[in-house]
Amino acid sequence: MASPSSLYEKEQDVPIERQGDVEADPQHSIDEEFGGHEARKKLEKKLLRKLDARMSILIVIYILNYIDRNNASAARLRGFEDDLHLKNQEFNTLLSILYVGYILMQIPSNMFLNYIGKPSIYLPCCMIVWGMISTLTGITKNFIGALLTRFFLGFVEAAFFPGALFLLSKWYKRSELGTRTAVLSCGSLISNAFGSLIASGILDGMEGKLGHAAWRWLFYIEGALTMFVAVLAIFVLPDFPATSHTWLSPEEVRLAEKRMEEDVGVGDEGETEAGGQMHGLTLAVSDWKVWWLAIALTSMVISLSFNAFFPTLSATMGYSPTITLLLCAPPWVFATIVAFVMCRHSDKTRERFWHIAIPLAFGIVGFIIAISTMNLAARYISLFLMAQSYAGFIIFLAWISNSIPRPPSKRAVAIAFINAFSQLGNISGSYVWPKTWGPTYAHSYAICISTNGLCIVMCYVFKKHLERKNREFENKEQEEGRPAGFRYIT
Repeated sequence: MASPSSLYEKEQDVPIERQGDVEADPQHSIDEEFGGHEARKKLEKKLLRKLDARMSILIVIYILNYIDRNNASAARLRGFEDDLHLKNQEFNTLLSILYVGYILMQIPSNMFLNYIGKPSIYLPCCMIVWGMISTLTGITKNFIGALLTRFFLGFVEAAFFPGALFLLSKWYKRSELGTRTAVLSCGSLISNAFGSLIASGILDGMEGKLGHAAWRWLFYIEGALTMFVAVLAIFVLPDFPATSHTWLSPEEVRLAEKRMEEDVGVGDEGETEAGGQMHGLTLAVSDWKVWWLAIALTSMVISLSFNAFFPTLSATMGYSPTITLLLCAPPWVFATIVAFVMCRHSDKTRERFWHIAIPLAFGIVGFIIAISTMNLAARYISLFLMAQSYAGFIIFLAWISNSIPRPPSKRAVAIAFINAFSQLGNISGSYVWPKTWGPTYAHSYAICISTNGLCIVMCYVFKKHLERKNREFENKEQEEGRPAGFRYIT
């Protein structure tokens, strides 16, 4: 096999030659080690069924991750601010401080995860700690106490999402990654729907129980549930292909590794890892594509900042706190369905840009409606249009892994860096929705329209760059008489 230097161009992450792409040439002799093409197909289906079953717990974890992160917004409706004596921008500061630790820890966390190769231990342990911290938020008495719990919650929660994306990218081919990322990310959308329903039940039924306010019970119950699921996850989550030998046969392990090698023409470990973990960091931060995607995602995240204030926006329709929380659920159920359909179609067509741009464009329509009228029906419809724009966010995450495939140490840092950098959007987004701009929040929606539009433009520029690189690959293959090889998904 060719040396690593011949497989990568100057950026060191783009393979130019593929060794035996099975999808392009299913009769290739490499299938013989699995008993032939038909036997391999059966074994691959069996492998994916096993893998999907184990990965499904990531959805539950992500739901709890988002619930623990956003339960302060629900608690706000039932005395959270009054009991902690919050004033001015202190509530917004509680929301934004979480993302400080979230930003600082994502890159070190993913580098450490790539080094130890044991997500089944690392991720659940982090989950236990953040569940404990979330529970402790319920005993805080003032702004400082709540500030500290939110700060450290961000530190520990930082491990999960970039770690989960990296884990998926270690097992699934690029044509499979969009759907799996969608299923995972739908956990955040579902959490917005069912988190509101759970919060409604707790806040409505637990007021005064054992002498505690209902919002304190919200943190107690949801934090305890997180810790319980974390213990289960230790026994369910898979590790990486090279370290998952307890629930896979040797033949299945070999197939898992072979699939990733075929997908981009080079193996995921020895053939691409030459300089260690710090080399991956250097490759990531010196690649302009990583910075471009980070800025684009940050712009998108600002436009999605309405998520943290969804109960507040729903409350502008004038209903009681319980009804307000119940009204939050349908838009997110709708968003989950849209996201899943769009991501499946994106994978099937191997196209990313338009599947990102179209949901974001409909989101802009929602913002415009919200600015234009205070009519109840129109504003509620606008919430549906805003929520579905999350489909673009989910497909963007898959595009990141597609565009920076190898080496894995670079991919681990790139995923974490882009996600961490984008949290600057959450920090600034926490101050985009001050109460003084309500109930119309026209200025807030105008900011969202601007940042949404900027993201679409940046994604289009990135798409054109990838198309140009694909043409270069094609021309070089034709000059050298080689078969079609790696192509970026645009």
